[in-house]
Amino acid sequence: MSSGNSGDLQRVNPPELSPPTGFSHAVVATGGRLVMLAGQTSLDADGKVVGATLPAQFTRALTNLLTALRASGGTPEHLARVTVYATDVADYRENARELGRIWRELAGRDYPAMAVIGVSRLWDEQAMVELDGIAVLP
Repeated sequence: MSSGNSGDLQRVNPPELSPPTGFSHAVVATGGRLVMLAGQTSLDADGKVVGATLPAQFTRALTNLLTALRASGGTPEHLARVTVYATDVADYRENARELGRIWRELAGRDYPAMAVIGVSRLWDEQAMVELDGIAVLP
């Protein structure tokens, strides 16, 4: 079992599973405070969707998620689980390398357990992506 530790989170990536790219297969959380992070899209401070491309919207949505996390006293390495809702999974896959670069730039390499789920639309019709998450703070 391959694992990495960050505070009260242990990332688990068993060799029997395919090597994870940009996520962890499992994250074990012990102790601490649990923070539930609401879904974030690319809304600006005025409540308007910004960004004409998936990478631009992903950048803003992740920034918004991390802003809520930091306001709760956490940092990106405290993320145990993130779910990505995408209106176009094919577009998400085509942009995976760029989205991974954006993730590493904003959140580092302590990857949470993640899932990408295709949806027909999000609350704001112009939104292409939404991220929610769970963090465990010490």
